[in-house]
Amino acid sequence: MVGSKSDCPWLLLRLLVVLLVAASGSAPVAEAEPAFDENYAVQWGADGYHLVIRGTEVNITMDQNSGAGFRSKSMYGSGFFHMRMKLPSGYTAGVVTTFYLISQPEDGSRDEVDFEFLGDKAGVPVTLQTNVFVNGRGDREQRLHLWFDPAADFHDYKILWNPYQLVMFVDDTPVRVLRNLTATVPGYPFPAKQTMLIRASVWDGSGWATDGGRTKVDWSQGPFTAGYRGFDVSGCASGGATPCGSPDLWWNGAGYRNITAEQRAAYEGVKKHYMNYDYCADKGRFNNTVPIECNYA
Repeated sequence: MVGSKSDCPWLLLRLLVVLLVAASGSAPVAEAEPAFDENYAVQWGADGYHLVIRGTEVNITMDQNSGAGFRSKSMYGSGFFHMRMKLPSGYTAGVVTTFYLISQPEDGSRDEVDFEFLGDKAGVPVTLQTNVFVNGRGDREQRLHLWFDPAADFHDYKILWNPYQLVMFVDDTPVRVLRNLTATVPGYPFPAKQTMLIRASVWDGSGWATDGGRTKVDWSQGPFTAGYRGFDVSGCASGGATPCGSPDLWWNGAGYRNITAEQRAAYEGVKKHYMNYDYCADKGRFNNTVPIECNYA
């Protein structure tokens, strides 16, 4: 489907969204990229091979012995978070590459916002799975194939999380939107009560990631290496002087409280052309109904 004549208006629309974002001038101008260890620390795999820090870039390698992961040094209560990533290439069935937010402790009451890239056999596109946990409840998977090869170059994956909405972007294209309607819709789920840290990792998901777990990691095709860049953080660290819901924080400003009409159109284009599973459409999974937030998508 990518590159077909029917996609031309959709591709032009995505370009328009990028140009509008660049022209808005509402976010601070980017400064020089900080080194990894300014805002992040290694969480596991710190043996000098499975996670290698190269100043403003980190390489995570998974082999049969281990994967690796890192986390932010601070917990955050709102922000516009991002990570530039280049995924492992070739045969990557069973390999899971992640960037996500998660509250602490990581127990049955956690909040979590996931980018999970599910590897596949050579020649089969990687699946991007997003998920949102609120108070320990997940089961909100959406899956899509991207309109580019995420192993060919670095792309920016972003999470806007503020008191008004949660929006997940691939570069500047929204791929998931959840408004905060907790004040008006009883039982509406939104991750608003817990601070979260930023995590990223590469790990063995053979039990579920590819073909429902039927296709495992083939270690003879490894090792599997992902690149991470973009270690600046635009977020409200917990315990700071400014409340994390303050309108003085740019990501809480009027321009970030709803997606624009152009962003909405781009998001609808993603759902139409690239999304291949949406929990909101899976009524059989939820006893012939849908979770409450699906009525307000």
